[in-house]
Amino acid sequence: MRTVEARELSTITGERVRLPAPDGLTHLQFRRYAGCPICNMHLRTIAARHEEIRAAGVHEIVVFHSCAEDMLPHQGLLPFAAIADPARRLYAEFGVETSAGAVLHPRAWTTPMRPGAWPVVARGLLRGGRPYPTGGETVLGLPADFLIDPGGRILSHRYGRHAGDQWEVDELLLLAARARTQGGPATRTHHA
Repeated sequence: MRTVEARELSTITGERVRLPAPDGLTHLQFRRYAGCPICNMHLRTIAARHEEIRAAGVHEIVVFHSCAEDMLPHQGLLPFAAIADPARRLYAEFGVETSAGAVLHPRAWTTPMRPGAWPVVARGLLRGGRPYPTGGETVLGLPADFLIDPGGRILSHRYGRHAGDQWEVDELLLLAARARTQGGPATRTHHA
């Protein structure tokens, strides 16, 4: 079972956050570029249920391979830690990759077309964000999720096969409950 070395990260708003959280589980999410409509729709579902996630003892940290300036319009108001990693150091450390498959799966095409995507994208645009990758960002990024205990053990993980392949809130809550009741066995979840 792999462990994560404890460290402090700086959020896009200048706050410091511990990875892993010393007082509960950490859901470490890797997303794509700051303006990604799929990523931002997914994060809105997590933000909407953030109190429920916190009540389950889970701390959220989301990482993008974007700079803080590009992230602030899109992720600046999230109720949890958002980390800029434009050099992709954390991505490399956790083995999160890119692939043409990120955008070739039908779910990657249809999610941005859903009516619920437009208000999410519009909010970021109205705050000065861009809906497309800039600089070193890419549409080929894949998502990944990790559930980490306070000692740094990775209890569960999922490497997405396409842009929309990430844990839903109900799945995260189930994994957190299982970690508490079963002592945190390492598990790997399926891909959508």
